[in-house]
Amino acid sequence: MAIIAIDPGKDKCGMAVLAATGEVLRQGILKTENLPQELQGAMGEFEINTLVIGNGTTSKKAQETIKTAAPNLRVEVIDEYGTTELARKDYFKKNPPTGWRRFIPLTMQTPPVPVDDYAAVILGRKWLEKT
Repeated sequence: MAIIAIDPGKDKCGMAVLAATGEVLRQGILKTENLPQELQGAMGEFEINTLVIGNGTTSKKAQETIKTAAPNLRVEVIDEYGTTELARKDYFKKNPPTGWRRFIPLTMQTPPVPVDDYAAVILGRKWLEKT
């Protein structure tokens, strides 16, 4: 079994598919308008029983989209407070700065790409730890 975790946003969403162990099977950033197709694709590829979604400002709209696209999927809403900061840290662990940037403290740097997918992984693992 696997879960899908979503960090919803107005224009883009972070999405991650995690095994019950917390292992990341897939992660990425997608356009919010493509959420239904991406969900269907992930559900076709993995045996998914639950979707975990952050409770941010666009969460309600994303939940409506999810209910329409996958009505039989169990949806769990989870507090996403602090996940962006944790996602930045995870990004830099996996992509440490090189060259002169390695001398600048990470707290003073911004990742060069969106980290919504890392936030989705954090949301998924947070929910898995509670269950």
